[in-house]
Amino acid sequence: MASLEDSLSPLIQKWLEWDQDSATRSEIEQLRDSKQAAELEKRLKKRIQFGTAGLRGRMAAGFSCMNSLTVIQASQGLAKYLKDFHSELVPRGVIIGHDARHNSARFAVLAANAFIAQGIPVWFFSGPAVTPTVPFAVTDMRALAGVMVTASHNPAQDNGYKVYFKNGCQINTPMDKEISDSIDQNLEPWPNAWAELPASEHFHADTYKQLLPRYTTRVWHYSKSTVHDWIYPRPFVYTPLHGVGGLVLPDLCRSLGITDFTSVKDQLEPNPDFPTLPFPNPEESGALDLAVQTADSEGKTLIIANDPDADRFAAAEKVDGSWFFFTGNHMGALLASHLFDCLENIDTDTRVAVLNSAVSSTMLEKMAVAKGIYFEESLTGFKWMGNTARKLEESGYYVTFAFEEALGYMFPEVCYDKDGITAAMVFLSAQAKWAKQGLTPYTKLQQLFAEYGHHETLNNYFRSPNPETSMALFDAIRSGPFRSEMRLGSYKILRWRDMTEGYDSGTDDKTPKLPADKSSQMLTLWLDREVRFTIRASGTEAKVKYYIESCGASCEQAIDAVCDTLRAVLKEWIQPFSPFLTYNKQLPTSSGYILELD
Repeated sequence: MASLEDSLSPLIQKWLEWDQDSATRSEIEQLRDSKQAAELEKRLKKRIQFGTAGLRGRMAAGFSCMNSLTVIQASQGLAKYLKDFHSELVPRGVIIGHDARHNSARFAVLAANAFIAQGIPVWFFSGPAVTPTVPFAVTDMRALAGVMVTASHNPAQDNGYKVYFKNGCQINTPMDKEISDSIDQNLEPWPNAWAELPASEHFHADTYKQLLPRYTTRVWHYSKSTVHDWIYPRPFVYTPLHGVGGLVLPDLCRSLGITDFTSVKDQLEPNPDFPTLPFPNPEESGALDLAVQTADSEGKTLIIANDPDADRFAAAEKVDGSWFFFTGNHMGALLASHLFDCLENIDTDTRVAVLNSAVSSTMLEKMAVAKGIYFEESLTGFKWMGNTARKLEESGYYVTFAFEEALGYMFPEVCYDKDGITAAMVFLSAQAKWAKQGLTPYTKLQQLFAEYGHHETLNNYFRSPNPETSMALFDAIRSGPFRSEMRLGSYKILRWRDMTEGYDSGTDDKTPKLPADKSSQMLTLWLDREVRFTIRASGTEAKVKYYIESCGASCEQAIDAVCDTLRAVLKEWIQPFSPFLTYNKQLPTSSGYILELD
């Protein structure tokens, strides 16, 4: 108990001095009184890190978790940073929105207090909002910054704090470090930090009511502009997965005369407990089970879905009696194909650009090159793609689209972040157009495969017990014979890129074109037989993620290459070097083929 008294007592005292939330104060007091030193150390010794994704983590008491105090500290640091470094733009104010998760509304009010304390106007969303409306509002209202309180598709016990700058993009380096330093210098709550409701001329509480119609109008006009003759989509089922999308998309559809759809009744209203879902992420197996049941009972053959904060979009189609679930890579290709068709209407001198992330399908690049469109690869995350799109626009490009494989799609004409509401409306417009051509989304995808090669993907993850184990795996891979021998199993490694060490065997100077990041772990290998394999450590979860893509003349050929690659990775990398990593024994490829692992 001496170590508890010596090293943790000052931290406990500081927490209890600063925290005025009775629930989290009680948590720390109970841990102290029951002498749970290990848990107190985990909660108090390390601070939750503010990075390019802002904050995200489990809601609990302690400096390492998401709670009222850490939200206050982050907001004070951000407010002080904006006041000190962008004082001339302070009158533009800050947008603050939140989703329907536990504590989201409370965290948003506490954030507002910090900005008001610095004399920064707050344009506040009083009700639950879809995430894309915040970056939209930043550009639409020419605000200095935006904050969205959301944990997107994370489990119910999590929450987060997402920050946008004046360009409508998520903050990126080096601004994240500068804000983090400012947070460290403003940890003690300011006077009125815990106020229940801001009472100030700087607080504008009715912003969302005015802003939402402007956002939905923009979405509708944009999606309509992508077709020559707009017609109604075929009947479909919609689920927002207990999130805020149900507050926006059904009304938007009905306002446009789209009425032949059914919302999944048990998932339509926001519910922060996500009671019908094993995991509130449309990528996860089982997430769309209720939507499938609803569609089957009503004879509908199309499903669309948003994740809980509506920045992601998913779709499924019934094909020959079975449901086919489109991956993010499938949808990226489908949406790009639709948008490319409508580019015939723009000035021939316009330089058009598209983007996707380094772990997303290579198919977009092939499609762009065939159309004479500039393609650029980006690091993972829309903090990179949004800012890259802005730079391309400054160079004279018209950026029409960006996507990443995790069901995220960006349409810069609406906002510079992933946007599941716009993606849904563009998809419905595209589906109606394809129907006039005798195609469904599935048959359109097969048509694209016939033209550009069948692209098969297998994206999943290994569970890691801790960051040290993940780091040990990457160290072992780098020190192994693979890079020098340039072989993995039966495959020849044609190119090796290490984004952590800043090495790329495929460039003249052996330096990656993308910015290296020593704080993250990411390796990409290009193999013969048109296979690309990426492995990276997740920055927000206890996972090592992997992404395999092959391109073959047939579906079967592409599936074989993907499966062979994963088996080689397991045999030569995972099992010898990281016996503590666990993984799923049955994995579906993007065509639905189930890979059985020993």
